[in-house]
Amino acid sequence: MKIEVKDYTKIIKGVTILDNVNITLESGKCYGLKGKNGSGKTMLMRAICGLIHPTKGHVSINEEILGKDISFPRSIGVLIENPAFIANYTGLKNLELLASIKKEIGTEEIRNTIEAVGLEPDDKRKYRKYSLGMKQKLGIAAAFMEKPDIIILDEPINAIDESGVEKVKALIADAKERGAVIIVACHDAEELEELSDEIICISEGRILEDDKKSA
Repeated sequence: MKIEVKDYTKIIKGVTILDNVNITLESGKCYGLKGKNGSGKTMLMRAICGLIHPTKGHVSINEEILGKDISFPRSIGVLIENPAFIANYTGLKNLELLASIKKEIGTEEIRNTIEAVGLEPDDKRKYRKYSLGMKQKLGIAAAFMEKPDIIILDEPINAIDESGVEKVKALIADAKERGAVIIVACHDAEELEELSDEIICISEGRILEDDKKSA
């Protein structure tokens, strides 16, 4: 698995959001995106998901260009901003509904992933009754449950308790072990250092090469 972001520029209403970004991301690594609010972290994640299209440049995944050869990555799990699920369904039912799209996994794998994030698969509460932390955990479970090749997590440990953070770290470690590419943005600099094999610093839509370092 190899992701290449090549000369990627995104201009919206005359404002340069991403400015000539060049990065290569490889299997079995977790990359941390570091930068202030508005630096371009979330837009870079959206670019890799195929949710935005470049003004210039491209993203390729295993040499297939997004928006040309493929519309979206073939195997990806994403948590960007706040997770959104059907309010009147339980967590399990929400994930079963999502999994029914690709039909790659069954209820057992879904239940295992729900437990892995620290939730109870048989919890009868509807999603609307979930706390902020529970909603976040369900969003993380959705990103990991199909064991995708690419996992993108925007502030995954927001509102999660300490034991939940450890569970997220374990999921990331397992994903790395099977060769996934993981991309994480996190405001907590210490946690980001711990989660990541490599830190990519971004400011005003540009990658700061001098600050790009292995964690």
